[in-house]
Amino acid sequence: MDLKILESLRAKSSPRDWEELKDNFNADICGYVGQKPIYRFYSTLDDSLEENPHSISLSVQPHHSHIPFHQHNYVEMTTPLLGSCTLVINGKEVKVDQENVIMVGKGVTHRVKDIDSGSIVVNIALKNTAFSLNDLNFMLHSGTSNSISSMLFSLLSSDDNHESRYCLFEINHDRKIAETIYDIIEEYYANQVQSNQIIRFDLLSLFSRLIRAAYLQDISISTGEKQESDLLNLLLYIEKHYSAITLEEMAKNFGFNPNYLSSYLKKNTGLTFIKLVHLQRVNVAAEYLANTSASIEKIAEKVGYEKTSYFYKIFKKTLGLSPKEYREKMLK
Repeated sequence: MDLKILESLRAKSSPRDWEELKDNFNADICGYVGQKPIYRFYSTLDDSLEENPHSISLSVQPHHSHIPFHQHNYVEMTTPLLGSCTLVINGKEVKVDQENVIMVGKGVTHRVKDIDSGSIVVNIALKNTAFSLNDLNFMLHSGTSNSISSMLFSLLSSDDNHESRYCLFEINHDRKIAETIYDIIEEYYANQVQSNQIIRFDLLSLFSRLIRAAYLQDISISTGEKQESDLLNLLLYIEKHYSAITLEEMAKNFGFNPNYLSSYLKKNTGLTFIKLVHLQRVNVAAEYLANTSASIEKIAEKVGYEKTSYFYKIFKKTLGLSPKEYREKMLK
């Protein structure tokens, strides 16, 4: 917790009157929740209420201020550095506790309920141009852009609007995640040489840490998809149990019929269960090939292939190179 940054942010969180602000946003009414209008925001404002043209922008949530229902044509990350906040997303209240992170997708109807003066809540807007494909690939396993983990970042890479898509990360006050968020804030307001680049790298690091925390520490992730077990949890399960997983065992774990689970994965990812497993195995094998001197036979066995010849076939089909060729390329 950086007290200097918190005090600076508190000075920017004075109450705001929506009726005076709405013209600044160029906000159109795109629908209604009951009798309440839904506004569509096409621009972001800085703390001085000027339009912010940058791909990544940051603002402080005003306290004791009415925020109407609205949608963005960008992704928004919200995190309370002190206290908490509550979002209303498609009629559902989602509480975000201190230092937790919620990502709200494009086109999602939501509002933030009034926060008190003891809370400090920061919003980070991420427009389509915030990250290049190379930036996104930085977060993926080496060798392919089809990593299982990439599904988490569909919020960032998709141009499609999803009526209820959001992700809530309950990080249990993870120190490094909190420090990364504070560094983003410090660089944003310092606006020094290379600040924009540092912010982008910090965000990529933040996303990677969120994925790792969820994977290693069983940290809770909630999404707005109204399914008994959301897609992300299914994919993270494959990512964790790839070496010895079977469709029947996974279906039993989630209480699904195997045929239903297979159809669900195919419908929502475009890939069959076995192709998802192969992708994860190949991704992990690629890391072993690039970063260790272990034999290809040993790596094949480690990631779940009993026959090395079959591993060669799947690896080359996925990455376009044999395991030997891939290792030689990485060494160069």
